Amino acid sequence: MTHTTYRLILALCLISTLAKAQKVKRDFNLESFVESLFNLQEANINYEDLYEQLLLLYENPIDLNSADDTQLSLLFFLSKKQIDTLLAYRDNSGKLLSQFELLYLEGFTPDLLEKLQPFITVNSADSRVDDRPLLQRILTERNQYLITRFERVLESKRGYQINEDTNSTPYAGSPNRLYMRYRASKAGDFSIGFTTEKDPGEQLRWDTKQRFYGMDYWSGHIMLEKLNKVRKIVIGDYQLQFGQGLLFGGGFGTGKGSETINTLERTHLGIRPYTSVIEGGFLRGIATTYKLKGDLSVTGFVSSLRQDGNIRQGDNDEAFEQFFSSVQLSGLHRTATEIANRKQIRETVYGLNLNYQPDALKQIGIIVSANQFSLPIQRSNQPHNLFEFSGTSNLVSSIYGNLKVKAFNFFGEAGLSKSGGTGSVGGFTTSLSPRIDFAMVVRNFTRDFHSFRGSAFGESGRNINERGVYWGIKYLLNRQFYLTAYYDTFRFPWLRFRVNAPSQGSDYLIRLNYIPKRSVAIYFQFRRRNREQNANEIINNTRQVLVGQREQVLANFEFRATNQLTLKSRIQYSTFDFENQNTNGIAVIQDAILSLGDLSISGRMALFDTEGQENRQYAYERDVLYAFSIPAYSGRGIRNYILLSYQASRQIDIWIRLARTTFYDRDEIGTGLERIDGNKRTEAKIQMRYKLN
Repeated sequence: MTHTTYRLILALCLISTLAKAQKVKRDFNLESFVESLFNLQEANINYEDLYEQLLLLYENPIDLNSADDTQLSLLFFLSKKQIDTLLAYRDNSGKLLSQFELLYLEGFTPDLLEKLQPFITVNSADSRVDDRPLLQRILTERNQYLITRFERVLESKRGYQINEDTNSTPYAGSPNRLYMRYRASKAGDFSIGFTTEKDPGEQLRWDTKQRFYGMDYWSGHIMLEKLNKVRKIVIGDYQLQFGQGLLFGGGFGTGKGSETINTLERTHLGIRPYTSVIEGGFLRGIATTYKLKGDLSVTGFVSSLRQDGNIRQGDNDEAFEQFFSSVQLSGLHRTATEIANRKQIRETVYGLNLNYQPDALKQIGIIVSANQFSLPIQRSNQPHNLFEFSGTSNLVSSIYGNLKVKAFNFFGEAGLSKSGGTGSVGGFTTSLSPRIDFAMVVRNFTRDFHSFRGSAFGESGRNINERGVYWGIKYLLNRQFYLTAYYDTFRFPWLRFRVNAPSQGSDYLIRLNYIPKRSVAIYFQFRRRNREQNANEIINNTRQVLVGQREQVLANFEFRATNQLTLKSRIQYSTFDFENQNTNGIAVIQDAILSLGDLSISGRMALFDTEGQENRQYAYERDVLYAFSIPAYSGRGIRNYILLSYQASRQIDIWIRLARTTFYDRDEIGTGLERIDGNKRTEAKIQMRYKLN
């Protein structure tokens, strides 16, 4: 029997399962998928960006017969070994006839295929280039939509109450949050869109001289791909992801979490459109990637962006007549002071990236980038700021690379900033056996390394003043059990905010996953984190630095009772031990998801009782499309929400969400102008998506 005949018989044997696969696709919920994949309880992750990338893959599935290793690596649950196995199989056996062929490849299980199905397709025919005019391709694109959203906290905050002396409110605008978004995109071809938002308290205002255009925030982009040697060009707002994110991280890193292997190495994505409502830190201008010769490409970028900052007048003993201390990223322009700080600083960024990738086994590149501010940065005169960036201009460069040698996949990036500071991150992933994957990452960021848009792997959110070593492991015990774990040790060679001495710490996590059958998923997780911080007590005029230890235990049970009803129960408990005092916190959470055809109903009841800030309990909540809620349950109380999602027609989807938190340990919520008199906070949200095709 020939190999081709064997594969045809295999495809025919598996074709009976196709209807079931289509049902998986139809019943698939992307929000639940993101939650299960990146179930982090203390995460500074741009979930909106992550969600959009996965949604784009969901709407435009990856063709297994044409995807390269970069495209496949966007699916975080595929390891390097699995990607290499798939590519080798494709090279040796030709195009896949069915996605179910993956089950006969080493490392591909039915559970993994179930995760993959919504994001992949198999096109055995030769792909054809769509040579229609761009405007026609945009107007007829299936993935084209307009979203509008309204949300509001129903209780009155002090910022909206009239001051009797001034007969006006401290906040300039209404308590409503307004959001609108349009996007049309096709993977590998084009993307065009805009995002606009008015935050609560901001005023709808049209004043072109002061750069007000109705809504307070506007962002837009046009991106074209594969224009002969011009591989990609973006005009408008964009972000960059090169190497391991040391200079440009692109907001797509996931940090430490229960996925301990596959998310460590960053994927070299290059230019990506920016569509978030985070009002700072992105790039605005033009960027393009051009294929020079063979496997060598160059990316050039120029950006000029006005950002928020509080301009201060220098005293006689200060170096600058005018300066600002930091770029403000809150994006809030409600009060007279916040409005005065709006768009006061112009930042210009430009640079080049050379990237050489002869094959899927190796890649090397260099980056050079310069920043120029319209006014100098001068931080406060505190010891921990001694090595922070100061001045108007910065120059930073790096070299990065990837290399696969047998079972090992090595990656790394090293950089140098104008100050002479250096930063480096590198590591490897490997399969020690068919059941065991292992990874190691080492980083070293000196105290004077300045990279404003870096987001390489690390303990803190900035690539400065940190050394550390991370080990991760994933062990597949059998088809029902698998274990993930990591251990991370780190040191901060210089002082930090509220830490008056060099400090150190460690962090480890163990998670056991049990999937006895397709309708049941259970996991148990333990995490311990030690980190030094300032003590409250001062001895001999010196504030000591002591270790604070936080432990968290988490248990999650998910049960699909019927095809329509899914139940999820969760309990998480933490303790914090510092200065011989032990505090704790607990949250008990019950979720239910009911799918009734075009109508989906999600609900939660959460009880929480916590002591202190260190025992806040973070728990992901289902929300409307492109919005994410990961509130911190703090204090003592109860939180409930209900989310309705209704597909009114093929083109119209509607979401309605109502959430309320009731506290039993306080009579007011929040502080300052955000204070609510009372113990209840209610959030209402309604959203509509209109698909243009």
